[in-house]
Amino acid sequence: MPRKLLIVILMLAFAPAVFADADADTRFRELWQREWAWRLAQFPQLATAVGVHDYDDRLGEVGLAAQQQRRKYWLAVLRELDAIGPDALAADSRDDFSIYRAQIESFAENIRLGGHLLPMNSDSSFHADLAMLPRSHPFRDSADYRRYIARLRAVPVYLEQHIELLREGLERGISVPRITLEGRDASIARAAAVSDPMTSDFYQPLRELPPAIPAAEVQALRADAAAAISERVVPAYAKLLEFMREDYLPHTRTTIAAHAMPDGAAYYRRQIIDFATEDLTPEAVHAIGLAEVARIRAAMDQIIVELKFDGDYAAFLAFLRGDPQFYARSATELLSAAAWVAKRADGALPKFFGNLPRLPYGVQPVPEAIAPYYTAGRYVAAAAGSREAGNYWVNTSKLDSRPLYTLPALTLHEAVPGHHLQIALANEQGEQLPFRRFSYISAYGEGWALYAEELGHEMGIYTTPYERFGQLTYAMWRANRLVVDTGMHALGWSRERAIDYMTANTALSEHEIRTEIDRYISWPGQALSYMLGMIRIRELRAEAQRELGAEFDLRAFHDSVLETGSVPLPVLSAHVRAWIAQQKTSAAAAG
Repeated sequence: MPRKLLIVILMLAFAPAVFADADADTRFRELWQREWAWRLAQFPQLATAVGVHDYDDRLGEVGLAAQQQRRKYWLAVLRELDAIGPDALAADSRDDFSIYRAQIESFAENIRLGGHLLPMNSDSSFHADLAMLPRSHPFRDSADYRRYIARLRAVPVYLEQHIELLREGLERGISVPRITLEGRDASIARAAAVSDPMTSDFYQPLRELPPAIPAAEVQALRADAAAAISERVVPAYAKLLEFMREDYLPHTRTTIAAHAMPDGAAYYRRQIIDFATEDLTPEAVHAIGLAEVARIRAAMDQIIVELKFDGDYAAFLAFLRGDPQFYARSATELLSAAAWVAKRADGALPKFFGNLPRLPYGVQPVPEAIAPYYTAGRYVAAAAGSREAGNYWVNTSKLDSRPLYTLPALTLHEAVPGHHLQIALANEQGEQLPFRRFSYISAYGEGWALYAEELGHEMGIYTTPYERFGQLTYAMWRANRLVVDTGMHALGWSRERAIDYMTANTALSEHEIRTEIDRYISWPGQALSYMLGMIRIRELRAEAQRELGAEFDLRAFHDSVLETGSVPLPVLSAHVRAWIAQQKTSAAAAG
């Protein structure tokens, strides 16, 4: 065969594979870009949060028809993804593909299993999220205020569609367990009871407008907002309140287990996959929890011996729950203590991290409307493109259930080096694809935040044995979650058994324990992510130290973990192991 002809044949033989690879990357990029643009249009509040303001005048459709249309769309996306496949992609696109496919599959499966019929739990809800609109909507000029008022006028349809979901859930036997809803209608009642629209929380942005807006326009905007609140928002909340009290609550299920719902076993297994990012059985998670409880309990017992406390473990917990020295006497005292811990943590960061975010954060109380039933603290990220800082919320209600000795661990978790550091860095990584940059994978985010609590020992944040015990009781709390969450949702545990287990094993107050147990009941699987994520990060650090020996750099390790943004644990593991290999290569070359 002539040499030139052979060359041509070889070129033709290999060309399809080369072009297929390039075509696969192009098809994947066009697919996720199309779906992301569609997703932002479907979820206007998400669009606002990520800095896209094309839909700031609407709240979005959430009714049954919209849910089924979304599932149909996402199933079509999955088919396109599977037609592309990860193997044909360039190596640096495969993680993106894996993360994106898992994200889309979760969206579709959640609707198939009825998750859309549970738009609230004891921790959060669609109506409480709506009440955050005055904080999350941008207010830069008069056009922003007009779009905000348009959103207020859209509230009745938005709430009515949520009522439609809740009604469908009742018919299908899919509802929030009744025990977790008692008293949770307080925020709805607060919004429905407004007689003067200018006293409504929704009117708050209209109280002080930018000076660049002319006075006549300010007056018109305030009048329009007041009319929207009195004519649209208040009646809509009143209707929702009537539905919740007369129709929904009396007919919700009296069982607590996810397994008790139709397809409940599949639903709970899906929740584990979503929150743990790995397909673990409830029994396997339960066993991990029991082992962690035993490990942490041994460390707690050592501190009790160190303090020479005259009594056993149960007596020490009773002492911590009841002694006034461990509790703030005012909201200001609690906030001041939290701020002091936060600033000490800020000062320690450069020793442990090479990359730090530009965005600062503040310390604020949990809003009064939700505080009585809210958790001890929460990080609230700033909307992308806004002029707001991140905020570390501290719950100043029920001060006798907010122990000061756990405040350092809470602060490290919610502020720095926990959620604020991780989320702010992720948001500043502009080169990351938006479906990764603006997603939150609980096993990664909560696992990192729990790791941050443990890191506080090396950072010098825990200054007393009680604060060290506080960190351990927070770790014990998260280990208990593995036991009680799986126990209640898969292994037949009652609510009281779960409460008794946490009472016996943690130093949390009775109020906090009951609040947490109700959170796990109404939000299956989410609580598993903390300890499972932290265990993986801890294992990866140990692996890096073992492999790198004297060349191990803790700051570089932390930067490696955080540079991925929010990713599933298998992806994080692969990334860190690639970093370890790279460090070995660099050390060998330098040597």
